[in-house]
Amino acid sequence: MSAADEAVVRRALEGDAAGVADVWLRSFSAALPTVVRPRSDDEVRAYFRDVVVPERETWLAQADGRVVGVMVLDEGVLSQLYLDPRWRGRGLGDRFVALAKERSPRGLTLWTFEVNKPAHRFYERHGFVAVEHTDGSGNEEREPDVRYVWRP
Repeated sequence: MSAADEAVVRRALEGDAAGVADVWLRSFSAALPTVVRPRSDDEVRAYFRDVVVPERETWLAQADGRVVGVMVLDEGVLSQLYLDPRWRGRGLGDRFVALAKERSPRGLTLWTFEVNKPAHRFYERHGFVAVEHTDGSGNEEREPDVRYVWRP
């Protein structure tokens, strides 16, 4: 059994919002230390509580009673995929991408920051193709980004 198999993947419930936001915050800080977040931790937590969990197709991975990963789908857009830093490289991201493809069989699109080269390699390994590069003027962080597309 792999480490990723030890995590339970399920839809997030209202009461999971705090744990989901916390894993997002830990992951963002670890994976993107040079990207300046325009929102405070409290604002991020409120966004997950009030918008993401109740209004988006939010999935989480849980191990030993705590959230270790989050994936958010929004009508063919893989809008969030973040893992607790200790869970990176253990197969959990692969499980989330397989689930996203299953839930959106006609294709997916996503954005990732230009500086996040590990994410580029990860998504390309899963068949995503870079189709657009921007200067970041269209995102809150004002960080250059890349749009990826997967088609079956």
